[in-house]
Amino acid sequence: MRGEYCVTWDEGDIRRRYRLGTDDPKEAARRAPARYAELTRPKGSTVRELWQSYCLDKEGRSVVTTMKYTWKALEPFFGDLEGEAVSVADCRAYTEARRLAGKKDGSIHTELGHLRSVLVWAQKQRLIAHAPHIERPTKPEPKDGYLTRQEVGLLMGKANVPHVRLAILLMISTGARSAAALQLTWDRVDFERRMIQLRNPFDRERRKGRATVPINDTLLSALQEAKEGALTPFVIEWAGKPVLSIKKGIKTAGSAIGRPDASPHMLRHSAAVWLAEDGHSMEEIAQFLGHENSRITFKVYARYSPDYLRRLAASLEV
Repeated sequence: MRGEYCVTWDEGDIRRRYRLGTDDPKEAARRAPARYAELTRPKGSTVRELWQSYCLDKEGRSVVTTMKYTWKALEPFFGDLEGEAVSVADCRAYTEARRLAGKKDGSIHTELGHLRSVLVWAQKQRLIAHAPHIERPTKPEPKDGYLTRQEVGLLMGKANVPHVRLAILLMISTGARSAAALQLTWDRVDFERRMIQLRNPFDRERRKGRATVPINDTLLSALQEAKEGALTPFVIEWAGKPVLSIKKGIKTAGSAIGRPDASPHMLRHSAAVWLAEDGHSMEEIAQFLGHENSRITFKVYARYSPDYLRRLAASLEV
């Protein structure tokens, strides 16, 4: 249009077309998504409208998938409120109602955290003048439960399908999060150098705790066997398809060994505990787990180290 590329789409019987301000096709392709989001974003300032705008702006990111579920809980309480009008009293009423519905404070903390993210984003986008304070219940301390080496061995023995056994071994051997393990593709498994790159270099989304880690002997053997029969690009697969979740498989195996609390995240936690128990430094463990700040590692795992505060205790001998 007038010598410039356009972004165009249909709304029912109406065809929309807007110039992108450039005649360069690559630059036009770069500008188009943001321009489309801006043009189609709802203009209102209620929490419902701001939530829709936020999800449209962040489309394609993993958090938007999670927010589809948290919105089901939040919408009846906050949907019709003006974004700027949300009060601490509203937050407290929501927390009380969710507790009465049997929800844990951790879930409520996450739900109200998503509301806070939307309102802060709306302020930055100048859709509202200011983002009100969102009061949330205190975030629960991380669960201390972990599995011993013997329990992990038993867990793998009770896993009734090969992909669950491989996933358990992969997560305990690398400290990988469940999502990182399930999204791992063979092109990021370097058999020659015996390294695994848990972060996808083509994924621009920020992902927590995805490091590049070595492959130990046990995992190497299992991966080589799995690679020979691979039907997809994914390391963890079942019936020729990638696996979306292994929570049920791990829980079933955990129940069979008397650990019904077993979960994918517990495997990552257990890996870190084992490293601490073997006397590795918090800095090394942080790097292995992909923690950006070793203070987080120290806070959670230092107490499992055999040398933790031991010299101080020795100073108090009578």
